Amino acid sequence: MAEQHNQASKAEVQTTKLNKMPAANQEDTEFAVEPAEEAAEAFQQNQRTATNEE
Repeated sequence: MAEQHNQASKAEVQTTKLNKMPAANQEDTEFAVEPAEEAAEAFQQNQRTATNEE
């Protein structure tokens, strides 16, 4: 008896929309500048606080 495969083939997986790389020059909202700047400022403040507490 032949085995049945209930999994997607490699080609099917590679062509799914969620598995594709983003197109070049597209705006990426996940890595926006403002949140990164806010995170950098918070990190610097935490570093200053840790240095002052030592």
